[in-house]
Amino acid sequence: MSEKKIKVLLAEDDENLGSLLREYLQAKSYDAHWVSDGEKAFESFEKNKYDICVLDIMMPVKDGLTLAKEMRMLNRDIPIIFLTAKSMKEDVLEGFSIGADDYITKPFSMEELLYRIQAILRRTKGLVDIKETIYNIGKYRFDTRKHLLIFGDKEQKLTTKESELLKLLCNNANQVLERNFALKTIWIDDNYFNARSMDVYITKLRKYLKEDPSIEIMNIHGTGYKLIM
Repeated sequence: MSEKKIKVLLAEDDENLGSLLREYLQAKSYDAHWVSDGEKAFESFEKNKYDICVLDIMMPVKDGLTLAKEMRMLNRDIPIIFLTAKSMKEDVLEGFSIGADDYITKPFSMEELLYRIQAILRRTKGLVDIKETIYNIGKYRFDTRKHLLIFGDKEQKLTTKESELLKLLCNNANQVLERNFALKTIWIDDNYFNARSMDVYITKLRKYLKEDPSIEIMNIHGTGYKLIM
């Protein structure tokens, strides 16, 4: 990625959440600008060139849906993520009809928002993660770009989902990776069938990593998984 920081426009009327999101994204090397209502957001959008916009739907002066429509008139390609406390189907449909790239229902983790932003930027601008692409897992090397798990002279080609799940585990090494967060990040939906699918992938990853007994993917009952390395 170039050293130029990604510019994010945050429009959120909750002062605590808005400032928290701005600080978190800035800590992750993004140039995040936060405004507290839709009118201020549009004024800032007119004056500045942003790479992605994160808009709360329920805002004073101008709501997020109206704001997004006006933004689209100025820049039809700007990526937009909606935040909302609602989970009503009508809001979701209207958001996507405007051309939203993603939709996150509160409450959400800041890590989840970050992964969604990175995924959209990779898709729309060809940008890669700020995080490293080669991980050392005990005696293994994990190349996330090539989806390869390497042990000595042996190479195991991973599927896209296997690679994404292992990368999440690596990014949270020796910490608990919450089950719902992993499901929403990789499978988008944390329904029963996706949950069972993830269990199958965890079993596969354990098999791939069995050559190094110091590596373990632990089940944390009722919470998620922990990669011990």
